[in-house]
Amino acid sequence: MNKVVSDADEATRDIEDGMTLMLGGFGMCGIPEKSILALVKKGVKNLTCISNNAGVDEFGIGLLLHKHQVKKMISSYVGENAEFERQLLTGELDVELIPQGTLATRCMAAGYGMPAIFTRAGIGTEVAEGKEIRNFNGKDYLMELAFDADFAIVKAWKGDRLGNLVYRSTARNFNPVMAMAGKITIAEVEELVEPGELDPDNIHTPGIYVHRIFKGENYEKRIEQRTVRKRDI
Repeated sequence: MNKVVSDADEATRDIEDGMTLMLGGFGMCGIPEKSILALVKKGVKNLTCISNNAGVDEFGIGLLLHKHQVKKMISSYVGENAEFERQLLTGELDVELIPQGTLATRCMAAGYGMPAIFTRAGIGTEVAEGKEIRNFNGKDYLMELAFDADFAIVKAWKGDRLGNLVYRSTARNFNPVMAMAGKITIAEVEELVEPGELDPDNIHTPGIYVHRIFKGENYEKRIEQRTVRKRDI
């Protein structure tokens, strides 16, 4: 089955106002930037975005935030986005901050078909307010529901026409668990190859999880925090 579509516009054609999206990436690594640009151009609004981070002011989800297309952010780390902070403090944006491990596991649970997970993270904090707590072997655990996303949008290094994906390094942090969790999964890749060209032992996301795939061009690959060592004199 050929899952290739022409570009990001076609891949995101049926994403509508009010939908819930999972967006892969960790920091500036593995962000589906071409799909995000297509959503900005399309002008969809009232989105709920599930992502480890909220991009930066002029890149990634930050572009959607600047256009006020996001109604709610479900994230773990949001410290690099001034517009996110402004919208949060003014009440323009609904925000759910959750522990990073819980975020990843709720994605994984959705992909596995599990309705919920139990975790110690968040017990005794604001994270637990209004949620069910159960005791196992003398310890309290917080019940967290699996995510329910209309679309998962991920970015991989290589992919083939059947949707098999390979990620590079840090881009593997959230893209794989999100790729298997959306009702429809869109993958953008830097290199699109023919079936059989990828080493089966090195495929990170099997094509069974991917519904649409396209090759992006001219990826920015930004650096979130540039740090350099002082030159010895």
